[in-house]
Amino acid sequence: MSTHRSLHLIWAAIMLLTLAPVSSARAAELLVGVFAHDVTFIGDVIGVGAAGREGGGDLQIGLRSDRIEALSLIGRPQAHGLVSINSAGTSNFVAAGLSWPISLQGQFYVRPGLGLAYTDGEAGLPAVNAPGLAPPEIQRRLKLYRSRIDFGSHLLFQPELSIGRVLSPRWSAELTYLHLSNGQVFAHGKNQGLDDAGLRLIYKLGSIR
Repeated sequence: MSTHRSLHLIWAAIMLLTLAPVSSARAAELLVGVFAHDVTFIGDVIGVGAAGREGGGDLQIGLRSDRIEALSLIGRPQAHGLVSINSAGTSNFVAAGLSWPISLQGQFYVRPGLGLAYTDGEAGLPAVNAPGLAPPEIQRRLKLYRSRIDFGSHLLFQPELSIGRVLSPRWSAELTYLHLSNGQVFAHGKNQGLDDAGLRLIYKLGSIR
């Protein structure tokens, strides 16, 4: 990770965790999650191909707002901001967006969400078959191709889906699938997405209503 990208990521993380739950809503929930990084089994089922090239796990920390009354026309979503750090030092990201908790039977709920993310991962790996490359450079590029996701863009879409259960007035747990890709909108050509799957613990801040 270059120093330039690291500074951008750290600054974006500070801004998101401080300002992401914007609107009249206050920060209402703290999120802490552990995720498998760059999984492929979900993409195989739904047809959204993950690269399956990067390893390690992701630690995610974030905040959610209260439900935003000013956005009642779209279902009073909650705003979120999160930071995701990869244990193998590959693709980290920050994200911000909206999600909609939908109650199911008993203490269970589903939560679809959509946001934007910025990654310090690779976006535009050099071509392996470029003419005139020396063998060491070919091997270097092959190693990158086999071990890194080429997102095509540092700015990405961040859809997610969670299945949650309320454990107590303060605590909830969510099984979450999160996807990053440029959707051929922020870039054209390379669009190797990232799929994360894992568990979040949710802690309600402030007074219990």
